[in-house]
Amino acid sequence: MRVFVAIADAGGFAAAGRQLRMSPPAVTRAVASLEASLGTRLLVRTTRTVRLTEPGTRYLEDCRRILAAIAEAEAAAAGAYAEPSGTLAVTASVMFGRLYVMPVLTEFLDRHPRVSARALFVDRVTHLVDEGLDIAVRIAHLPDSSLTAIRVGAVRRVVVAAPAYLAAHGEPATPGDLAGHQIVASFGASTPAAWSFGGPGSPTVAVAPRLACSTLDAAIDAATAGWGLTRVLSYQVAGQLQDGSLRAVLTGWEPEPVPVHIVHAEGRTTSAKVRAFVDLAVARLRADRRLDPS
Repeated sequence: MRVFVAIADAGGFAAAGRQLRMSPPAVTRAVASLEASLGTRLLVRTTRTVRLTEPGTRYLEDCRRILAAIAEAEAAAAGAYAEPSGTLAVTASVMFGRLYVMPVLTEFLDRHPRVSARALFVDRVTHLVDEGLDIAVRIAHLPDSSLTAIRVGAVRRVVVAAPAYLAAHGEPATPGDLAGHQIVASFGASTPAAWSFGGPGSPTVAVAPRLACSTLDAAIDAATAGWGLTRVLSYQVAGQLQDGSLRAVLTGWEPEPVPVHIVHAEGRTTSAKVRAFVDLAVARLRADRRLDPS
């Protein structure tokens, strides 16, 4: 099973052999033995590529679960659940990871010298098991799943502008007033965007950005410089709102806050490194005044 998973992950027999420190004939024999015992073909091999068959695709998911359970049992027998040790893999969105998760992670590493960490900060939804991750911080309304989720706070979706811009152009009183303002967007799209609001009627308003930025930081900088209005999550501009360089508008029209969760896969037992990090992160994030109470 380990050989089969390695081939699927590496994309070839030779690469899997190098990863496992096995000779190519040994890799080939292992797969042939596995296919013979199952009575079905798992891989189709050509001179250039290796691809999974349909049964192989289904079997790969089962193999990952079985091997993870074996690793968990071996770690428990070896005492890995007594004291935090090993590598902890944590993921979050780019800005939230930098501003909120990284301080917790470095404090955790200072507390536990036997632990090393891998931080994956990306603006996409990650798959914990498939990407080898232990913990995720998710800003979203989560669907039901087998994952354990602990709510630590919430963030608001806010429209902000610099005081100088509002003094020069006026403050919008309703979402419909946005049509008369300069909009800065952070998604790089050329077509109009739609902003949904709460409040009376829960309106959705089409906005046509005059400036569309490929990064969130650039849009926030433009708004802070007084160029226009932008819409972000409250944590992304917590510092600017606190020092007064940005001001929230249309606060009475904000939609429902978005919850922040710490998520991890819960097996029969949870390793000491995961338990210890979750405990610390829950305490630190719930105490952070930049996040709304959970």
